[in-house]
Amino acid sequence: MLLGVNIDHIAVLREARAIADPDPLDALSIVKRAGADQITIHLREDRRHIRDSDAENIIKHSMLPINLECAISPEIIDIVTTLRPHRATIVPEKREEVTTEGGLAVVGEQIALQRAIAQLQANEIEVSLFIDPTIESVEASKSLGVEWIEFHTGKYANIYAMLYGNLASTPYSIAELELTRTKLKKMLRDELKILRCLSYDAVEMGLRVAAGHGLNYHNVKEIVDIETIEELNIGQSIIARSVFSGLEQAILDMRALLLR
Repeated sequence: MLLGVNIDHIAVLREARAIADPDPLDALSIVKRAGADQITIHLREDRRHIRDSDAENIIKHSMLPINLECAISPEIIDIVTTLRPHRATIVPEKREEVTTEGGLAVVGEQIALQRAIAQLQANEIEVSLFIDPTIESVEASKSLGVEWIEFHTGKYANIYAMLYGNLASTPYSIAELELTRTKLKKMLRDELKILRCLSYDAVEMGLRVAAGHGLNYHNVKEIVDIETIEELNIGQSIIARSVFSGLEQAILDMRALLLR
């Protein structure tokens, strides 16, 4: 399985003090050396972490393909068109959110998406849409002519965290605790089935399938087992581990989990 390493959180750390380091550019050689397949960054409209200069320098100097996440605002699409990364992944944005909390409303945004996709593809940029795992979103993505979709795995990750988190610390009786676990296990199986079935459907339609959001060293293996998902984009958990292990080792640890 392919691994895209999202290095946004290096810039988050830099912006916490509004100083010059750590510089995301310094991660490029480490990410490549550790065996990742691409680098992912998100140029947000409010520039809360990755700056325009970061995006320009990373795309210019990276030896790996760059997957640039972006909103569909004309200003941002114009910038992406100028920078010409290998791929643009169009994502929804809300200024008040901490991180991207859901997939694109593909069905409701088709006119704006058509305009953005046409502009990107005219400049030889692959396009991916970051979507919730629903058949409507998959079919709409196919109709828009993109090369990739990326499933938002936040719901799966949240269920996993609830199931394997410290439920024992909650004020449940033993019976209530077991009932809760049983319910969460079913929810987890159902969500994995949805991801598996929709990934297969998407591939049958001619789309390439990626996934990301909330994936970490504990929950990623079940997603790796879905053979029609060929790429994962993972950031926060890798950067968090790197604080203690170093970035190269953190990526190597994740790569080992992506083996099929």
